[in-house]
Amino acid sequence: MKKTLAHIAEWLHIEEKIDENPVITGVSINTRTIQPGDLFIPFRGEQVNGHRFVQDAFAKGAAASLWLKDEPNPPQNVPLLFVESGEGALQQMAKAYRAELHSVFIGITGSNGKTSTKDLVAGMLSPYFRVKKTEGNFNNELGLPLTILSLEEDTEFAVLEMGMSSFGEIEFLSNLAKPKYVVITNIGEAHMQDLGSREGIAKAKFEIIAGLEATGQLFYDGDEPLLRPFVEGNPQIMTKSFGVQEHNNLRIAEVNFTEQGSTFRVEGELNEEMSIPVLGEHQVKNTLAALLIGKEVGLTSEQMRKALKQIVLTDMRMQVIEGKNGAVFINDAYNAAPTSMRAAISFIEKSSIKQEKWLVLGDMLELGNKEQQYHEEMSKSISSEVFNGVCLYGPRMEWLYNKLVEQFADKQIIWVNDDIEKLVAFLANKINDQSIVLVKGSRGMQLERVIEPFQK
Repeated sequence: MKKTLAHIAEWLHIEEKIDENPVITGVSINTRTIQPGDLFIPFRGEQVNGHRFVQDAFAKGAAASLWLKDEPNPPQNVPLLFVESGEGALQQMAKAYRAELHSVFIGITGSNGKTSTKDLVAGMLSPYFRVKKTEGNFNNELGLPLTILSLEEDTEFAVLEMGMSSFGEIEFLSNLAKPKYVVITNIGEAHMQDLGSREGIAKAKFEIIAGLEATGQLFYDGDEPLLRPFVEGNPQIMTKSFGVQEHNNLRIAEVNFTEQGSTFRVEGELNEEMSIPVLGEHQVKNTLAALLIGKEVGLTSEQMRKALKQIVLTDMRMQVIEGKNGAVFINDAYNAAPTSMRAAISFIEKSSIKQEKWLVLGDMLELGNKEQQYHEEMSKSISSEVFNGVCLYGPRMEWLYNKLVEQFADKQIIWVNDDIEKLVAFLANKINDQSIVLVKGSRGMQLERVIEPFQK
């Protein structure tokens, strides 16, 4: 972005005279990461008032700053724009900049897999187009506007992750981004405490069509029956489904796994063999959305095949880590909900990478008043005939432990409330170069700490 301060004032409908008119090359809400030329936006919260850092922002090279109209003592002799709300101004700037861009916007949401799908879509397009994607977890009402404002003016594709915790949030983000293509990866149980049911989650995710261009398309998980009523209720939208079931427009016909990743064959819109350097049938399923978009924008099968081989996912998404004792760890510890945990466990169960199979599972958070039921039901996916041992971490995992302890001998299962070192010590005496270990839990559990002592 390269806009004068006067141009940004027009975006914000500010009519006051602009004495200084520097060129703004970015937007920042954090002085620790601010870059020369940025416009600084101070937020005023319960704990911290960002106006205290405005002078620091200028010292670090900020070209200008916003200032709330009711905040006293604005600094003198520096370029300021006075606004009613920092958050509102940020969103208005993103909306105005979006209107000036000619980029194709792609919005991605879902209970699980949206970050991986974002990486897969961006990775497929990047060798052939100028692509920008959401970085980190900048997927909410502040992060998405910041991502839009970070786009270079010649960006051809913007791949934006859209997160939410309650109704109306995805609708707001979609209306801001106005995507040409949108993806719904799946419907899980995360945010059940706020949305009440999986049906409520499906309704909230389907809000992503709110800002969809008239000629745009929705790509969705066709194996999810909860999405079908919403698709059928919006016949004006062009849609394509992906999944494993026969009725999908693009479906998985066969999949095989090695330590190098997943090889799979698809049928339907494409009839091809592909591979990705990522493990898990659920990740192959996420790849189908990328393939449909790639086909839609004109990539050949060979171009897509070549791009997929170079894909790099954000860490802690079925990430393969070789331990110093020869064990293979699958680090899927970024987040967890029943749907994604069952998918990861199923992958380990089917895997032939190593003979001995271990699970290290942490609490699943934000599941509402059914959290005990969801943890206990996970026992149906875990058999002592398949898995050599299970390590459980966190207070909620005691519910699963009580369900599993009878079928697993004492030497094969452990539950700890919060002593991660005790869990590591138990595992160290059990695993070897014949072991594959899945590590999965909600982000708040920081379960990747289990892997660190085993890394080379």
